[in-house]
Amino acid sequence: MNPLAGARRIVVKVGSALLVAADGTPDRAWLDALCLDIARLRARGQQVLIVSSGAVALGRRRLGLTRRALTLPEKQAAAAAGQSALMRAWEEALEPHGLSAAQILLTRDDTEVRRRWLNARATVDTLLELGVVPVVNENDTVVTEEIRYGDNDRLAARVAQMIGADALVLLSDIDGLYTADPRRDPAATHIPRLSQLTPEIEAMAGGANAGAGVGTGGMATKLAAARIAQSAGCATLITLGSRPAPLGAVEDGAKATLIEPALTPGAAYKAWIAGSLAPAGAIIVDDGAGRALRAGKSLLAAGAKGIEGRFGKGDAVSVRLADGAEIGRGLSRYDAAEAERICGLRSDAIEGVLGYTSGPLIHADDLAVLAPRLDSAVP
Repeated sequence: MNPLAGARRIVVKVGSALLVAADGTPDRAWLDALCLDIARLRARGQQVLIVSSGAVALGRRRLGLTRRALTLPEKQAAAAAGQSALMRAWEEALEPHGLSAAQILLTRDDTEVRRRWLNARATVDTLLELGVVPVVNENDTVVTEEIRYGDNDRLAARVAQMIGADALVLLSDIDGLYTADPRRDPAATHIPRLSQLTPEIEAMAGGANAGAGVGTGGMATKLAAARIAQSAGCATLITLGSRPAPLGAVEDGAKATLIEPALTPGAAYKAWIAGSLAPAGAIIVDDGAGRALRAGKSLLAAGAKGIEGRFGKGDAVSVRLADGAEIGRGLSRYDAAEAERICGLRSDAIEGVLGYTSGPLIHADDLAVLAPRLDSAVP
């Protein structure tokens, strides 16, 4: 079975060791082969996002920072000098296939703070819909140890969660998870598929595989990333990245470990909205809007009758009828003051009042509709 065939959105994480050659320059041959893979996926109608390390490694060479250990300011300087080289490498590898790259630099707040998360997601969604290949990296030029992701495996998982990806591919220095270190134990068994990440499975990554270069900071972080992705309804594929065209190799049956998702991305996301976020306020809607929401529509300003509480853009809010019956919970695209000003307005009138528009009050994708109450006015 091809684990990538049914994925609409795919996030591929590429580490510095794969992208940067021994001389400190981009590995052009490897990049060209990977971009041929990406072009094939795009031709099938699949959307691909790259999470790419390499800026610090490329910047070190440019700045002449040859010693192994760098201070934090030196790492940040190297990242600043190397990020343009990293993007140029991706642009030059994608261009022959008629594909454009777009740079996105994130800090942890961009995937942890809901307002910034919504903004980042909107940008990525637009780029993907335009056929662009976003290239994401942590903004190492400004991030500190206290607020960094810690590794790009975790960043890739958070990005996959943010955009509702179906598959996360972690390119590794080994072809998946084994029951023990395969370089030390010839009896070690490759694990091709996992439905659950148990403590026993995680112990294999932190202990037995450590000698293979995939322990703490390696396979352990990949399983931590897979846990994030799994809870978001995203499958994770861990496979050997150093071979040419690694995505094509997996599709042709090469060894990999597939960690199955618990739910679909959409279901996982709406379960998170419904059960994990405390509403900061409420939007009161009319019966017509209530019926539209039950039918899977977005909440338009025209259907809103009033606002309760003080909430910001991106905060979770309860959506209620006038009698108090709760229709659902969602993420507001406006703060409370803005929402109050546009209650009852047609969508084409919002920009004239606020000076901008972010679309509906709550998009259907960001709304978890609750089961109807038996005595509710909405069927």
